[in-house]
Amino acid sequence: MKTAIVTGASKGIGKAVKKALENKGYAVVGTYNKTKAEGLVKCDLSRAEDIKALVEYTIEKYGRTDLVVNCGGVSLCGVVQDISEEDASYLTDVNLKAPYFMAKYVADYMIKQGGGTIINISSVWGNEGASCEVIYSASKGGINAMTKALAKELAPSNIRVNAVAPGVIKTDMLNCYTEEELKDLAEETPLKRLGNPEDIANAVLFLAEADFITGQILTVDGGFTL
Repeated sequence: MKTAIVTGASKGIGKAVKKALENKGYAVVGTYNKTKAEGLVKCDLSRAEDIKALVEYTIEKYGRTDLVVNCGGVSLCGVVQDISEEDASYLTDVNLKAPYFMAKYVADYMIKQGGGTIINISSVWGNEGASCEVIYSASKGGINAMTKALAKELAPSNIRVNAVAPGVIKTDMLNCYTEEELKDLAEETPLKRLGNPEDIANAVLFLAEADFITGQILTVDGGFTL
């Protein structure tokens, strides 16, 4: 049986990814932090020691981990002058440093077992940048660069690293937008709708099994950034 770690699995994209992988026969260790859910493991992604413990727990329980999907993340809306240093640091810890430490702690296990796959959840704002989401955009841009760098570094060990860059997806991260703004965003999308978490889960499933793809940022946005 293949095993997977999915962070941020209590809601939104992470929850959809966990369900999709389980439907494909994966044994999934999913995490939560503030939103507790049955069957999930608590992990504060801003703490490297929590991430290390999560990897060790998975290896102890299943003996291996074939796939890691870094879904856990936080958003932060506001003009750059109003974002506190504390909030900016926390967002960077969760969105950028957590996937880095996940790779750090899982790499040796994947090398020993002969390979594995890491998939990071980025954002179209990591490609394009978004006004009033500067630090969020920066963290996701960092994820894109890190994905490519890790792909180069880990490819000789048969470890593939890719990312999915969602567009406007109906999750709690849209709570800072009004209903009118969301309607405008849907209208601006060529496919004329907002994305669902399942749209991203489908992209993750594709990358999980695409054995000759690594170092890629797969944009899933309904054409929003065309």
